[in-house]
Amino acid sequence: MNNAILNIAFIGNYLPRQCGIATFTTSLCESVAAAHPGISCFAGAITDIPEGYRYPDRVRFEIEEKNLDSYRRAADFLNSNNPDILCLQHEYGIFGGDDGNFILSLVRKLRMPLVTTLHTITGEPTKRQRRVLEEIAGRSSFVAVMTQKGVELLSTAYDVPLDKIRLIPHGIPEMPFIDPSFYKAQYDMADKTVLLTFGLLSPNKGIEQVIRALPEIIKSKPNTIYIVLGVTHPALIRHEGEAYRLSLQQLAAELHVEKHVLFRNRFVSADELKEFLVMADIYITPYLYEEQIVSGTLAYSYGIGNAIISTPYWHAAELLADGRGILVPFRDPAAIADAVIALASNDTERNAMRKNAFLEGRNMTWPTVARKYVELFTEARMTCSIAASPGGPLGGLFSEEEQNELPKLKLDHIRRLTDDTGMFQHAVYTVPNYTEGYCSDDNARALILMVLLASQAKEATGSKDAESEIDRLAGIYLSLLHYAYEETSGRFRNFLNFDRSWAPELPSAASEDSHGRVVWALGTCLGRCVNPGFQGAAAKLFELGLPAVSSFTSPRAWAFSIIAIHEYLRRFSGDRLVDGIREELANRLFALYKKTAAPNWPWFEPYLSYDNAKLPHALLLCGRDTGNQNMLDAGFTSLRWLMETQTSPKGHFRPIGSDRVYNKGAEQPLFDQQPLEANSSVSACLEAYRVSGDLFWHGEAQRAFRWYLGGNDLSLFVFDAASGGCHDGLHMDRLNQNEGAESTLAFQLALSEMREAEKRLLLEDTKGGEA
Repeated sequence: MNNAILNIAFIGNYLPRQCGIATFTTSLCESVAAAHPGISCFAGAITDIPEGYRYPDRVRFEIEEKNLDSYRRAADFLNSNNPDILCLQHEYGIFGGDDGNFILSLVRKLRMPLVTTLHTITGEPTKRQRRVLEEIAGRSSFVAVMTQKGVELLSTAYDVPLDKIRLIPHGIPEMPFIDPSFYKAQYDMADKTVLLTFGLLSPNKGIEQVIRALPEIIKSKPNTIYIVLGVTHPALIRHEGEAYRLSLQQLAAELHVEKHVLFRNRFVSADELKEFLVMADIYITPYLYEEQIVSGTLAYSYGIGNAIISTPYWHAAELLADGRGILVPFRDPAAIADAVIALASNDTERNAMRKNAFLEGRNMTWPTVARKYVELFTEARMTCSIAASPGGPLGGLFSEEEQNELPKLKLDHIRRLTDDTGMFQHAVYTVPNYTEGYCSDDNARALILMVLLASQAKEATGSKDAESEIDRLAGIYLSLLHYAYEETSGRFRNFLNFDRSWAPELPSAASEDSHGRVVWALGTCLGRCVNPGFQGAAAKLFELGLPAVSSFTSPRAWAFSIIAIHEYLRRFSGDRLVDGIREELANRLFALYKKTAAPNWPWFEPYLSYDNAKLPHALLLCGRDTGNQNMLDAGFTSLRWLMETQTSPKGHFRPIGSDRVYNKGAEQPLFDQQPLEANSSVSACLEAYRVSGDLFWHGEAQRAFRWYLGGNDLSLFVFDAASGGCHDGLHMDRLNQNEGAESTLAFQLALSEMREAEKRLLLEDTKGGEA
């Protein structure tokens, strides 16, 4: 299975906005990008001021904090750009609405896995806070927390399952272990005992507690300098200006310690911050309240190797336990003074504390944290399909009755993919991709569909023009197949460039399969089409193309050709030459089955690859048409086993994934799931129903068809009702947003066959009622 992460989006505050979460989001995004150059990373920034910020190029879009529509537009942007993972930084205060509930309008619209990092977890949340966090956690594949306390709170106070929570520490810059004296000289502090607190200033930081402790500290250590590094929190500036900083300066003056307190009122760069941290003999976080689940400043100072004194808020109590730092009571300047004096007087204890902190901090460096997040993102992609399966958090979206209701015929996307040459094989979302050109494979499928729809057009669409439109499209597809035939080789070419030149191809099983599918389309046209001009053109090509299949070695090419001959003989049952070719191909296919089949693997090959159901389908047709019971038995046995193999533990249809071939005895690939497999399974099961009359097979066809309508691992509509197209597959965590020809035709063919089957059931019920 291909689980590679190629594109990651991050949402949170982002530098140059000045706050801890902006620093965290920027550091995480840049560290992931640096450690994994093959991954494309981009960010969405929450902007709290009208003039915005001069964001770096990494920021692709902005979300206006207090504008609800901005969150919805951001969700649309993300869904359009289709990253593999979205990593959300959550803190109630950075989003608009009551307790930041505007972010819910974004996460509810997401179509990719979500991993959320929680920066605030309260022990006693309000009802609204609980609702916001629980919904975000419920919609996330995983939530990341930075402390064990966070794990405990989430599981007990918010009922988040433990297997959904991951503990990843706060990241820190990489830096060697350096003695404090290294930088003291350049700051003219060579003979000073340096105390440091850094971060955005606000009253809850408790800086005044350290200032009140300074008179006692200075008595013992007169050369002490307390550096308060950082600007006042921008939100506080907007409401109160510099009132808090001024109160601290006034307090220092009143206590006559103003010469021992150095305020650095600016938001320092990462390199400058490292210098200040290294220069500090003791780092202090005198916060006032216990309920602080994470402190980025504490993580930085610890990881860089500081000796730390702190009040016992949650993060500090956990990080500094067992002698890794010194904890003092809240609002206790005397305890702070005692701790500073003791630690500053004991070089051995202080240096041991520094060294131990530095060594343990190696697991917190940003490259290490980035690696852990990428591992988590990969796990989220792998497990998203399980979380979103029917019955899971996103399950139950579509009732079985809704999934059994057949959509109306809508040819809009087929017309969009078709020009006057043929049908383009690929699309970018719903826009034809001219670069990839056309292929005979898809135009053969398109011709089959038009022939089947000719008898359903008026009934299915209610449009008088539908028949003429189907006739027009059929003519285009048949013309391309005519152009594809190469007389010198007797083969149909497959890949046609946009300039109508044929791409060179080497003979292969794939080219045999495409040839066989063209023959199938021609046989269907001959057996069912009422347009004499189309019949004449198809007859000539069928006669030219059929002989080559006798030399083919691909079982699927045999199966396609067998189905083609079955269709042809509906009208020309006396053609002995064609009947002889069918007998030859059927015997080969049956011999292959007998050679490979085993009780635990009743199949034609020692692997399952693509369009698998066509093999038992062909045997069922041959067994019925020739009266060969052994072939019939093999067809029913192999198809039943295939449908059992394509059943999830919850009972819905789960086609064999296309990430790799499913070899006998190996692990079954679950993704990417292709619409083609549902189509071939529908078709084969309906044939089994027609042959046996057993309603079990009709039920199996319905189950396979429901895959398009939400009856799948992700409970998502693979069929696009708006365009009439079909998504190109089901990834492990989302839909493939492109709607190419193969996928769209697979759905429309399955829909056409299901409509015919429903008509037959209704007719049988009517006859049964009359009897």
